[in-house]
Amino acid sequence: RRQRQLCIRDRVVIKIQDNAKGMPEAVKKCIFENLFTTKCVGKGTGLGLSISRQIVVENHGGNLICESVLGQGTQFIISIPILGE
Repeated sequence: RRQRQLCIRDRVVIKIQDNAKGMPEAVKKCIFENLFTTKCVGKGTGLGLSISRQIVVENHGGNLICESVLGQGTQFIISIPILGE
């Protein structure tokens, strides 16, 4: 797992990447939906990425992007504006 943090102009960008198996496009399209989970019934709430998206996008005006390639892994990119004083 790799993590990187950058400042690009007026934004902080955080990239979190793994080298796992990646995810199919059908799963990737749903991961930010409320109550979506790939786990068995009773094993996950499906709230984690939905809440993360809400915090980053709605509360802070940022972006939360998922890039995933089957067999190569997944990367989440979080971009949040830097507020001036």
